Parts: sequence; structure tokens; C-alpha cells
Amino acid sequence: MAPRRPTARDRFRRVLSQNFLADPAAVARIVRAARPGPDDLLLEVGAGRGQLTRPLAARCGRLVAYEVDPAVLPELTAACADLPHVAVRAADFLTAVPPREPFAVVGNIPWSLTAAVVRWCLAAPGLRSATLLTQLDYARKRTGDHGRWSRLTVLTWPEHHWRLAGWVPRGAFRPVPAVDGGILRLDRRPEPLLPAAALPAYRRMVELGFGGVGGSLAASLRTGHPRRRVDGALRAARLAPDTPVGLVWPEQWLVLFRLLHAVDPGRAVR
Repeated sequence: MAPRRPTARDRFRRVLSQNFLADPAAVARIVRAARPGPDDLLLEVGAGRGQLTRPLAARCGRLVAYEVDPAVLPELTAACADLPHVAVRAADFLTAVPPREPFAVVGNIPWSLTAAVVRWCLAAPGLRSATLLTQLDYARKRTGDHGRWSRLTVLTWPEHHWRLAGWVPRGAFRPVPAVDGGILRLDRRPEPLLPAAALPAYRRMVELGFGGVGGSLAASLRTGHPRRRVDGALRAARLAPDTPVGLVWPEQWLVLFRLLHAVDPGRAVR
């Protein structure tokens, strides 16, 4: 028998990176990771048919569910018809203006838009947390689960905590994707680990370290700081000079920053 040719609906679903949750245990796992409170405002990304929407709505104060696919909007609207504290928005979440009040983001997000959704969350001043179902490999890379740390995680670590909050097997989705899902939890810290005035200098140091100049972290940092100070900071952070930049923990980056800027604190605010 010849394989079934993909329909227009199949192609549209693929463009939207749609993999709907079909396992109640997976839904419950995400809700537990999100930890919504009775007074919380939640924004749901890619609400689909409402598989996550109703369980989340049962635990939060207000929920705004975003969905762009017109084919599933009637089901989502019907699922929320008896929930007066839920607003369904037929709109692209990425175009939404972040609420001025504190809020959280939750969603089984389109995997092709993961980076864009994460950027939106990081840039939103009122965001308290984001619980996002992404590809497992993305969540592991961003949370150091592979033993390596990404530039984005290290850059944002003083203000945001990243962790892997669970995984969802590929069989929990319909259609079944090629890979498992990972629950990425992103929390804005109540107080940054560095003073706000120091954050630009910290980010410049991280960009310098990840720049690859000279072939090692030590060589890269020496292009912007005296050799003796770099070597001393590396020793204090328990880092060998030839340590690959991706193996440096976020906490070690903070040690490096504090030591490299200890003598001249004014450099941290320029």
C-alpha cells in the first residue's frame, strides 16, 4: 500500500510544530512543575485544545490562553466556556504585550519557536516564572544537565535560575514526535546575584569568555584583563587554564567576575 500523502492540515501542523499532549500523567507533571497559586495570573502559550488549560485554570486566579491555529480554537473555546476567569486569545503569543503585574508563563510550546518564546520571557519585566515543555535536548543544554552550560544560561544566571523540572516521553504526544520533551523551568530571582549596575560588565565578561579568542577561556579573558589577575581568578574558581568554556559553571562565572572587578569596582558599572 502506498504511504498516505500528507494533507494540507498535516503540513500546517508541521509548520506550527504542533504535538498535542495526550497523556494525563504528562499533563499533571507539567502542572506540578508550574506550581500555580490561587491568586496567580498565567499566560499559556500554544493552548491547543485545552489539555493543559483546564488543569491550570483549576489552580490559578486568572489565565490567558494563546492559540493561533483556527482549526483547534473552537475546541479550546468550548473547553473554557464554563471558566469565567479564562480568556482565550486567537493571537500569536510572541506579539503579546507583557502584563504590567507579576505573571507566569506555562505551555506546551511550538518547538520551532522555543528560542523566541524564551527570549520573550527573559525580556518581560513582570515575569516571575516560565514552565515550558520543550525538546528534551534543549532543556538539558540550557540547564547544565549535559555537564555543559550555554552562553544564554550563563548570561542570564544572575537574574534567572534555570533547571530541568522533568521529562515527557515522545509517546505522550499526538502526533508522536521524533524526540522526548523536557520541562524547562525558568525563575526570575527575587534579588539578582549581582547589583543591577554590575550586570552590563558581567555580560561583557561572559561574551568575552565565550568569544573563543585564543582557544581557551583563560586566553579569551586575558584579552580584556591582566594575565596575573585572570590566572588568580581561575585558581580561586578552581578552573584549569585550559578548561573549555562550556564546562564552567554559572557559579564559577560569578567568582571570576567578582575577582576580576574587585580592585576597581568602577569598571563594573561602565
